[in-house]
Amino acid sequence: MSKLGRLFVKIFKMEKKKILLIDDDVDFLAELAEMLKLSGYEPACVSDASRALSVALDMDPDVILLDLKMFGLNGFQLADRFSQNELLKNIPIIAMSGHFIHDKHNMLMGLYGINYFLEKPFDSFGAIIKIETALAGAEKKGIMIRKDRR
Repeated sequence: MSKLGRLFVKIFKMEKKKILLIDDDVDFLAELAEMLKLSGYEPACVSDASRALSVALDMDPDVILLDLKMFGLNGFQLADRFSQNELLKNIPIIAMSGHFIHDKHNMLMGLYGINYFLEKPFDSFGAIIKIETALAGAEKKGIMIRKDRR
């Protein structure tokens, strides 16, 4: 985070927003996490979809970035599990994929509780805009972020 960003956080005592990143590409996760850290977020990475639900429950993220095409559980199945969980169902989910970009997949995303979409490859500015849009959308709907949500 820049000096100005750190000063802004100190002055306004803003909490860093927690972002859960779920993707089976470990190199992609590391790069995305580093970019989000530098942008003032608190990212956590999960490369094993079978662990994602328990990590999300422990972490209580503000936003989830979820790859749709993974080994084992795919992103649609995982999003469905999040949407069925009382503690996680209101957390905005941003799907990431370079494969699922057709209209029929948009319909599936809505059915499984996915709120937003980032087409891979994406740049850091696009990711931050989507995250901030998701955070603003959650606040606008009256969904409390983190501790107050439960």
